[in-house]
Amino acid sequence: MKLIYIYDALCGWCYGFAPTMRDFYQKNKNAFETIEVISGGMITGERIGAIGEVAPYIKTAYKDVENRTGVTFGKPFLKDILEEGSAVFTSIPPSVALSIFKKEAQNNPKLAGEKNEQLLHFAEDLQKLIYFDGIVPQDYTKYGELAEKYDLDKTDFIEKMTNLEYEKLTQKDFQLSKDFGVNGFPTLIIQKEEEYYLFARGFVDLTEMEKRFEAMRASIR
Repeated sequence: MKLIYIYDALCGWCYGFAPTMRDFYQKNKNAFETIEVISGGMITGERIGAIGEVAPYIKTAYKDVENRTGVTFGKPFLKDILEEGSAVFTSIPPSVALSIFKKEAQNNPKLAGEKNEQLLHFAEDLQKLIYFDGIVPQDYTKYGELAEKYDLDKTDFIEKMTNLEYEKLTQKDFQLSKDFGVNGFPTLIIQKEEEYYLFARGFVDLTEMEKRFEAMRASIR
């Protein structure tokens, strides 16, 4: 089986779901051949704009995420980004950063980690940069600094952020999300051979995920 995780770095519920996703995969990774993380492209095209335009909604929604999931949104995001309101929110730069990491991991098994788990950790770290550290999505330098944590060259990573090759890979991710019919994030799909099974859509706690997984494993053997 392969686990397919479709998320978006700017999705608040994905940020809240990240610790659960990490714990679930760590506990059950031996049941999977690998995990694939796909950027969904939540904020692209006409949806790109100043965060101030949707700030009233986020100021309520982030509290719901915190209360249900236990994560914390950082003061730099809440004060410097959300309150100030001028930062342009777009899913494209963090999605490109994920595409770069995925490409690097294809050529470096150590970087990928066991069962590709480092990819999942990198995706989570991208969300922390935005919703805890409070960076603007276009801050390529911060993505380069994050890459250093994974023993990648900072300067090389930053240069690749504007490389057309990775933009194309990112658009391919967005299209894959559409092809799967995803209309909300996070979404989890299990692939076994040529069959695909919807595992979860939206936030699900760890206990419920474990129950669903046991039931699904029994039904698709």
